[in-house]
Amino acid sequence: MKRLLCFFLASLMCLTAMATESRLKDLVTVKGVRPNPVLGYGLVIGLNGTGDAGGEITNSSLKLLFQKLGLDPKREIVSKNVAAVIVTGDLPAFARQGQKVDIKVSSIGDASSLAGGTLLITPLKGGDGQIYALASGSISIGGLKQGEKFATIGLIPNGAVVEKELITDFEKKKSVRLGLNNSDFTTAARIEKTLNTELGGKYAMARDASTIDLIIPFEYQRNVVQLMALIENFKVTSDQKAKIVINERTGTIVAGGEIVLKPVAIAHGALSIEIKESDASVSGGKKKGDSLYYIDKKTTLSDLVKALNAFGTTPEDLISIFQALKHDGALVADIELL
Repeated sequence: MKRLLCFFLASLMCLTAMATESRLKDLVTVKGVRPNPVLGYGLVIGLNGTGDAGGEITNSSLKLLFQKLGLDPKREIVSKNVAAVIVTGDLPAFARQGQKVDIKVSSIGDASSLAGGTLLITPLKGGDGQIYALASGSISIGGLKQGEKFATIGLIPNGAVVEKELITDFEKKKSVRLGLNNSDFTTAARIEKTLNTELGGKYAMARDASTIDLIIPFEYQRNVVQLMALIENFKVTSDQKAKIVINERTGTIVAGGEIVLKPVAIAHGALSIEIKESDASVSGGKKKGDSLYYIDKKTTLSDLVKALNAFGTTPEDLISIFQALKHDGALVADIELL
């Protein structure tokens, strides 16, 4: 536990000691440039008795399949070598005809395993109901043996072929909208300033904490790709809200941002710590007795953790102390419990 606490302290010191620059491409997304989900219903065949044990949907699908193949079965076909599945995938932005994408296959019946199965040709539709890709192929369940967990979900790498393209006309855009991955007014303002400075004009405007509108400069019109390749490598120092994320089940603590501690006294078990004004009688960090420890009010979270670490405090103790400090108002940061 002490080792974990030392690691946590080192991480806090690194977080508070430096504000690193990030590429713009890691901070924002471009409106309209995103994956598009598709899904379809299909049949997996070739299973070794691990498929659906009958069922209206599977049996009706098999009968319909045989009819399309020119056969005319008089009654529904029942087979445990077949499973009904839902096929899902994401078409990447600017997907073109013939491009291959990965797909996931999930059983919707009572099949026990999809191992060794083959997905028959399955149309994949978008949210508008139109077919954008065709999926098929041999299913991989990651080496799981029959009967193991999650054997009813499998992947088919490059298992779908794009049949219809999404029309974007990206090269004809006169402006683009950038959306911050993490909303923050300070970061949005910094991005606006960086874009206008680097491009040499008033081209960018931050609309809110999440949105920056960018007018395409004249020299980059009909050459938007070159502009995006340029600006996505601009460096911006992103800001961060003071926050401590705690997972009580695992004892994990992650802290970031400008976390401030106000004057306060802490008592936890045999431990007593006071964060107070500096004066002539008590200097910051002076130890009195075996369990009393004073820290200046200008202390950071890393200073507090360092003091707590000196007493062998565990992550579980830290969680209780942080929650109490937040409730008292002495800890200026959000606490999020997972």
